[in-house]
Amino acid sequence: MTHSNDDPSEVMSVSLERSDVGGWLNGPPVDESSWPGKRLGLPQNGSGSVASLGRRALGLLIDWIACSVIAQVFWQDSTTAPLIVFIVEQVLLVGLFGTSLGHRAVGVHVAAAPSSSVLTRQPFFVRAAVRSLLLSLFIPAAVMDTDLRGLNDRAAGLIVLRR
Repeated sequence: MTHSNDDPSEVMSVSLERSDVGGWLNGPPVDESSWPGKRLGLPQNGSGSVASLGRRALGLLIDWIACSVIAQVFWQDSTTAPLIVFIVEQVLLVGLFGTSLGHRAVGVHVAAAPSSSVLTRQPFFVRAAVRSLLLSLFIPAAVMDTDLRGLNDRAAGLIVLRR
């Protein structure tokens, strides 16, 4: 639809700078005096602080490689065996010891987090099983909050901390 009285000189000029709109890579504005785990009462650095994304990813990679090797030894041609071994490893080791092979190697462990999760009153082993099953789907683990807790950790009421 066009208007016959549209005059280009009457058009308002708007100037936007890139910094005015931010970007999806930047995320929301961050308070410089905050850190992952602060709202949960956790320290900023050192033992008991929230594990960094790099440590978590490296631990996951170590776990996946170990589980793939185990699966290859016992089930040479199975495409699902590494995932099954990974889930079993996560449920058993995290459920019983609060850490997996990869977690141990990179100096992190899984602990109960102060939360309103439905699973908060469940035994740690049950919470670790829920976390592990959701972790195996990958997407829940990739969606994180400001405390670097994936949806799998939030659902289970857990958090990954530095040792």
